[in-house]
Parts: sequence; structure tokens; C-alpha cells
Amino acid sequence: MNKVLLVIPAFNEEKNIEKVVNELVEGFPQLDYVVVNDGSRDSTGRICREKGYNLLDLPVNLGLAGCFQAGMKYAYQKGYSYAIQFDGDGQHRPEYIEAMRKKMEEGYDIVIGSRFLTKRKDWSMRMIGSRMIGAAIRLTTGVKVTDPTSGMRLFSSRMIEEFALNLNYGPEPDTVSFLIKQGARVAEVPVIIDERLEGESYLKPFTAAHYMLRMLLSILLIQNFRKRR
Repeated sequence: MNKVLLVIPAFNEEKNIEKVVNELVEGFPQLDYVVVNDGSRDSTGRICREKGYNLLDLPVNLGLAGCFQAGMKYAYQKGYSYAIQFDGDGQHRPEYIEAMRKKMEEGYDIVIGSRFLTKRKDWSMRMIGSRMIGAAIRLTTGVKVTDPTSGMRLFSSRMIEEFALNLNYGPEPDTVSFLIKQGARVAEVPVIIDERLEGESYLKPFTAAHYMLRMLLSILLIQNFRKRR
């Protein structure tokens, strides 16, 4: 199946998931998708079942890493050539996926949708944090990534297999750094990422700062001791 599978992690996205999936079904029927309901405590799972969406309904909350890995196992078992991490809160725009796929066909393993690939004057905390993590990746791998915290990442069939069959592969910047060290080729294409449609992000200021420090520590130190299974 030479098609792109959108892996849509969804935890308590009852206010957004219907809009996200309906836009895909109506506007981008060439794209396949699977919603991975990560043990939501709200009506996310019920909405998906009632609407007949393609669904992996996890009985417990596994967190983003386990949830995304479940979607990648599905992509691997179904033989997809490409899989993209696609948020269930309406932040990601499907119109950029084709450009990302074409970029991957140049021989890349991971293509990131970057918010910061073009020069920008507004130095938000999000941009500063992303730049700091990007600097750590460049220092440890020699590869420049302008937006390592972007959640919109397209993976090749080789990367699908890595995520599906190996443990501890969370969709995070430190994993991207680790995969680069293992020989993965990474590219970026410019995208616009919207604010979430409804609800609040779990990344509050304190949580975001903790996340940034955790990623920096992992990239600069822990990844040196990480091994593939």
C-alpha cells in the first residue's frame, strides 16, 4: 500500500475529533487514517464508534509513546509505506502531507513539518525552547533541525518498522536524535500549525519547561547510553 496512514493519537478529544476526522474524510479521501483512542475518560471513543471511524480503542491510557507505537504497529501490520503523526486537536493541516511525502521520496526517513524553517521575528517561548533542543541535536549529531518539537512528523516504512518492533520509541525529539545517530536521514518542509480547536493543551508553562529540560538532558546525556533492541 503506497499510501500515507495518519496515526491520530486521541486522549479526551471529544470536542475536536469529529471535526478532525470529518475534514480528512471529506477533503482528503486519498489519505488513510486510524484514530488511537488512548483510554480517554470522555466521549472520544464513543463518538468514534458511533461515527464508524477507523479506530484502535485502547482500554487504558498508555501515554503518547504507547499510543503512538500502537498506531505504528497497525501501520506495520497493514504494510503502509508512510505514516504520519497527526494531532487529534485540529492543530495539523492535512494539505501539507503531500509535500512532506514528496520530500521523503528524495531519500529521507523522517520529514518534519517545521514552523520555523523560514526566518521569523517573533521569538515566542515555544520557538526558543525548540531552538534550544535543535541546538542540542546539532551538537550531538551534526544535523540541523529547526523545529524538533513539531508533532507533525512523517516516517518511512523503515522507521515504521523501528517504532513497531522496538521498545521505548516515543515520538519525541530525543527519539529523532537517537534515530539520526542510527543513520536515519531527516528533512523538513515549512508548515503552518494552528492552535488547538477546543480544550486546553497539557503543556502549561511549568510542564513545558520541564519537558524542555527533560529533552535536553536526554539528548545531551542519556542518548549516549541508549541501545536498540
